[in-house]
Amino acid sequence: MTVNQTAAQKSKSRQILQPVRGTHDSLPDNSRRFRHIEQTAIEIFGKYGFGEIRTPIFEFTEIFSRNVGDSTDIVTKEMYNFEDRGGEPLTLRPEGTAPVVRAYYSSGLKKDLPLKLCYVGTPMFRYERPQKGRLRQHHQIGAEIFGVSDAMAEVEMLSMAFNLLKKLNISDNLYVQINSLGDSKDRAYYREELLEYLRPHHKDLSAESQTRLERNPLRILDSKDKGDQELIANAPKMFDFLSPASKNHFEKVQAGLDSLGINWQINHNLVRGLDYYTHTVFEIHSEDFGSQSQILSGGRYNGLIAQMGGDDVPAIGFGCGIERLESLMPKLVDDTRPVAIVSAGLSARVESLKIAEKLRNKGISVAFPLEEASFKNQFKKANKANAVFTLIMGEDEFASGICGVKDMETGEQHNIGLTEVVSFVSERI
Repeated sequence: MTVNQTAAQKSKSRQILQPVRGTHDSLPDNSRRFRHIEQTAIEIFGKYGFGEIRTPIFEFTEIFSRNVGDSTDIVTKEMYNFEDRGGEPLTLRPEGTAPVVRAYYSSGLKKDLPLKLCYVGTPMFRYERPQKGRLRQHHQIGAEIFGVSDAMAEVEMLSMAFNLLKKLNISDNLYVQINSLGDSKDRAYYREELLEYLRPHHKDLSAESQTRLERNPLRILDSKDKGDQELIANAPKMFDFLSPASKNHFEKVQAGLDSLGINWQINHNLVRGLDYYTHTVFEIHSEDFGSQSQILSGGRYNGLIAQMGGDDVPAIGFGCGIERLESLMPKLVDDTRPVAIVSAGLSARVESLKIAEKLRNKGISVAFPLEEASFKNQFKKANKANAVFTLIMGEDEFASGICGVKDMETGEQHNIGLTEVVSFVSERI
C-alpha cells in the first residue's frame, strides 16, 4: 500500500466519522434543553386537553405529494423519497399535520370528535440547504384540533401557543400575524383575480415566482424577492374577496384574541407554504429577534381530511421547530447538582457504593468514582461536577463508622455516622 493510498483511506475514514450534512448530534447539555422543551410542551398541552400521538417516521409518498400540495417546496424539492423492497413508494416524514390526519382517519378516531392531539419531539426530514436553525433532520412539536369549526378553536390554539412560549421564557414581546384565506370558493375567486393582476407582469417576476404563477399564485404573496414584493404591494388583497361568512369567522378570531390580551396584526400577504390551509393562518413573532422574528406557525385546514378520503371534518393546527425554540431559550438553571463521593480502600469504596445507591433511590444524583484515584484527583472531579456536597470516606473513617460530609459552597465539614449520612444529606438537598 502506497503512502498516498494510506492518506486517502484516512481521509475517507475521517469523513465517514462525521455526521451527515444537515444533521447533528444532540450532546448532553443540548439534550437537557430539548427535554425541557418537550416536557414543558406536554405540560401546557395537557392543560388544554390534548393527548399525545406518535406516528411512523415514514408514510406512503402520496400522503404528502397529494395532500401537502404538488407545487409546494416540500414536495417539489425537499422530500426524502425511496422505495422499500416491496416496491412501495415511501417518504420520510417532512411535516407533522398530514401524518396525524392520516392516523385520525385510519385509526377510526372520528367517534371521539371533537378531538385534540399533539406531537412532541417528532423528527422531520427535509432536503434543504443546511443553515442555522434549518437542518435536514430537525424536530417539531405541534398540536391539532379535529371537529371544531368555530373561531374559538383558533383562539384557544393561539392562547396555548403563547403560554408555551412564555413558559419557555422565549420572549416578553410576542405578537401574532394573522390572515384569512377564506373557504375554497373565496380562494378560487381570489386566485383568478390575482392571476389577472400578475399575468401582465410575468417577465418582471423572479424565476421562482414565474414557475408558481399558474400552479400556485398565492405563494407569490410571501416571496422574499424585492422585485416581487414591489409588485405584490399593489396586488388585490384576499380580505376584499372573503364571503360574509368568512369575514365573520375572521372577526370572531380577532375578538377572541382581544379578549385574552394577545397582540395581533393582519398580514395580507401571509399564506403559509402548504396548499391545505383555509380560513385563518397565523405566525407568532417576537419584536426581540429582528428579521428572524418568526417562531411558530399554523392555520386552519377544513378540507384536508375529506381530500384524503375521510369525512368533511374541520381542523386546525400549528407546528414549531424544537431547534428554533432551543436557540431562543435563555440558559437553564442547573438544578441537578450531584452529591460527590471521595473514597479510598476497598471496604470504604464498597460502603460508599451502598450509600450512593440509597441516595439515588431517594431521587438524588450521585457522582461516584468508578476508578481508584488519589483524594486530590477525586476532589477535582467533585468540583468539576459542581457537587453540592462531597462525602469523604477512607479506611480510617470506615473503621470508625463515620463519613465526612463537606458543604461545597461554605467549605463546612461534618463527621456523620454511617447509618445517619443518607438522611443527613437528604434533608439538606
